Amino acid sequence: QVQLVQSGGGLVQAGGSLRLSCVASGRTFNSYSMGWFRRAPGKERAFVAAIRYIGDVTYYADSVKGRFTISRDNDKNTVYLQMNSLKPDDTAVYYCAAGDCSGYECYAVGRYPVWGQGTQVTVSS
Repeated sequence: QVQLVQSGGGLVQAGGSLRLSCVASGRTFNSYSMGWFRRAPGKERAFVAAIRYIGDVTYYADSVKGRFTISRDNDKNTVYLQMNSLKPDDTAVYYCAAGDCSGYECYAVGRYPVWGQGTQVTVSS
């Protein structure tokens, strides 16, 4: 089973950009679908984006489509979340996750048994 370590995040003004990274240990990274989720203050963990294990298919929450891009580098065991045109509503703790899914399954928290430690993203207005 992989372990996930996140980096990136921080404080940015509205309209700015950030990139989150998530590095996986182990040799089986390319067999996992990877997701990004976020938990805003007072809210439950919510789906942000996901990418299939070979990177051929991506999924996005409607709220981030056109602004966020998920990608992966299987040679580096890393998944990224590029976040552009950030809004104050994007403020949350962001988590990467590893699992097995396809289609709408990839939107579900329960499809991901392995989680990163979380990283804070704060967008000021």
